[in-house]
Amino acid sequence: MPEGAQRPLRADARRNREKILTAAVRVFTTEGLDAHMDRVAKEAGVGSATLYRNFPTREALVEAVYRNEVAQLCDAVPTLLAAEPPLEALRAWTRLFLDYVTAKYGMIDALRAIAATGSNPYGHSREMIRAAIASLMDACTAAGVIRTDIRPADVSAALEGIALTSAGAEHRPQAERLLDLTLDGLTVGPRR
Repeated sequence: MPEGAQRPLRADARRNREKILTAAVRVFTTEGLDAHMDRVAKEAGVGSATLYRNFPTREALVEAVYRNEVAQLCDAVPTLLAAEPPLEALRAWTRLFLDYVTAKYGMIDALRAIAATGSNPYGHSREMIRAAIASLMDACTAAGVIRTDIRPADVSAALEGIALTSAGAEHRPQAERLLDLTLDGLTVGPRR
């Protein structure tokens, strides 16, 4: 194995890592970043040693959770397009985007603190999200259901604006109405 290369995780270690990331999203979203790391371990059903072996610091866990959430959001596109007509896939994905933003909102202070240390937890997330939107829009355009004069960057900016003004579970109904309004503005032909 080349020097510096990491050994692939065993299946049980991979499962534990995923359980920790999933639990961390729930704990940080409901309890905030002040939640104790042992709470995350307990929620994941793993020991503290397993948690700290995978994520030696709170910052490492928060950054991994964020990157995992972005990956899951973007990886959902092919599945949605395979299961739904393109416009409905886009509509469903925007709801997943709200879920992602809600999780991110609970971690925003920690993400800012990580960024202040010189690390970039956001990495390529904006590009990944725009590529996901572009894939959905390309499918919608090919199906002839959305306008062709709107760019993925425009939709991304609209989604970010909706998310910023409607963050938090108490604002979810308003956010969904704004998403529907935005998506209806993209469509060609009769509105729903």
